[in-house]
Amino acid sequence: MRAAVIHAARDLRLDDVPEGELGPDEVRITFGAGGICGSDLSYYGKGRVGDFAVRRPMVLGHEVAGTVLETGRAVAGLAPGMRVAVDPSRPCLSCADCREGRGHLCRDMRFFGSAARDPHVQGAFSERFVARADQCVPVPDTVPMRVAATAEPLAVALHGIRRAGELLGRDVVVAGAGPIGLLLVMAARLAGAARITVTDLAEEPLRIAREIGAAETIRVGQEPDGLARYEADRGRFDVALEATGAPAALASLFRVVRPGGRVVQIGMMPPGDVPVPVNRLMAREIDFVGSFRFGAEFRTAVALLASGRIDVAPILSAEMPASDLPAAFALAADRTRAIKVHLRF
Repeated sequence: MRAAVIHAARDLRLDDVPEGELGPDEVRITFGAGGICGSDLSYYGKGRVGDFAVRRPMVLGHEVAGTVLETGRAVAGLAPGMRVAVDPSRPCLSCADCREGRGHLCRDMRFFGSAARDPHVQGAFSERFVARADQCVPVPDTVPMRVAATAEPLAVALHGIRRAGELLGRDVVVAGAGPIGLLLVMAARLAGAARITVTDLAEEPLRIAREIGAAETIRVGQEPDGLARYEADRGRFDVALEATGAPAALASLFRVVRPGGRVVQIGMMPPGDVPVPVNRLMAREIDFVGSFRFGAEFRTAVALLASGRIDVAPILSAEMPASDLPAAFALAADRTRAIKVHLRF
């Protein structure tokens, strides 16, 4: 079968690969749609994501949905023909973190399309792929495949909102209007945020941020004072959500969060240490917390998409055939033309 395989930076091929064997608790899924994530783009452009470098060929892809083709003998509740959104997280279910309800921090996690371990965990950008039954969440036939595939990034955003704490009536700033940043805007609105400000380098994603409910947008580097206008009187925002993975963006947030506020790190930073103004955090009692992937939020994301309570249509830019991988990845990387690009086979 065909699959999108990364061999090294800028070396992405549509290869023939063998199908995986089906275990008793697993299902084989026919690929329906898959979103190209920032991590997929980083593997393609840099050969790595943060500290995780590609050391051998790896199938990319973890934002996926499809149709059940075959089930293992121990699988219940799923049957051939069912449409499913697929959680790319495959925790071990037995380590201390899994037993304590923190499966997303599993010490033996196997996450689709990740070079965090060696051998790498193969992803799901292939004509068919295998997942454990508990990774599969049924979706109604009325939900388009690429909407169902957006459950994964939406779950990332929902987990970030959970880590932010109470947002009802709060003043929130989101750094970055990429797919996660825009989904954070949607999720923050659902959580009752009173006012949302969004920053980004490009105008087109900021236009979409305004369309989905941002009260204010700031184009970084193009406005004389930018976020700096909110540094007076020790900051303004109750909560800041960092979704760029850029150290400069993080630094700007510490200056505009009010005393007692919270900064949530969601974007993956470059390798190495990133400076943090500890004295400012101490003197203003600012909480600085991390948000990594998601847990139970995946099923919540599927439910929100199925019910229409969150409409991801504004960020769905294009759907392209896997046979045109270079063009699809080029479009996904162009912030002036696309937010979220999906593949199909």
